[in-house]
Amino acid sequence: MQASFDYRGCNVFVAGGTSGINLGIAKAFAACGARLGVASRKREKVDAAVAGLGPGTLGYAFDVRDPQAVADGLAAFAAEAGPIDVLVSGAAGNFPAAAKDLSPNGFKAVVDIDLLGTFHVMRAAYPHMRRPGGSLINVSAPQATIPMAMQIHVCAAKAGVDMVTRCLAIEWGPEGLRVNGVVPGPIDGTEGMARLAPTEAMRKAITAAVPLQRFGTPRDVADACLWLGSDAAAYVTGTIVFADGGWAQRGAPIG
Repeated sequence: MQASFDYRGCNVFVAGGTSGINLGIAKAFAACGARLGVASRKREKVDAAVAGLGPGTLGYAFDVRDPQAVADGLAAFAAEAGPIDVLVSGAAGNFPAAAKDLSPNGFKAVVDIDLLGTFHVMRAAYPHMRRPGGSLINVSAPQATIPMAMQIHVCAAKAGVDMVTRCLAIEWGPEGLRVNGVVPGPIDGTEGMARLAPTEAMRKAITAAVPLQRFGTPRDVADACLWLGSDAAAYVTGTIVFADGGWAQRGAPIG
């Protein structure tokens, strides 16, 4: 049974919402009646997502590493649609790399996309959020709290993302804004999981390590976002929600 929420009359923006988990989040909000804005770096991906998400969806091509481009995109959406009710920040980068082989530029690239990109999106959205009642959601990862081999860059960046979430919840709470995070587990059909578990043997090992004994779907993560953005979570802020089938309880082993 899937969650059902009514987002008619609400404006929702999903940064990174043109592929993978984030596109699944955008689709779920669209199915619940929200007016959507989506963004990612490549115009062709933005256009394809907009075409699939239906009439009224607005698309923007910007790189989350460019704070002015992010600010311009969020301002353009708010000018067209009005105050933003829900903002989801999901742009991320990942690749397996041993620390001894990871270049400074490789480490920096992930920090720039995941951590700085999250800050840029949050800061750019802030002036345009509906007060009170606005909800900001950062898509994190189990690497934020669980050390993993070959993932030092992602662990560092996502730990920072979770602290951004908690700090902003404190700072913006008095204005009626809520800030939370969502941690996906092993989500089937995503580029990230294809990189982290490229073999059938690794997939089986991960499935065995998940207490619910299955890979997740983008909709599993989207349902957590639908709840966090709704009045049902009106007293929830500064919280990191794990939508991972219990994977993190066993240390989120890769294989």
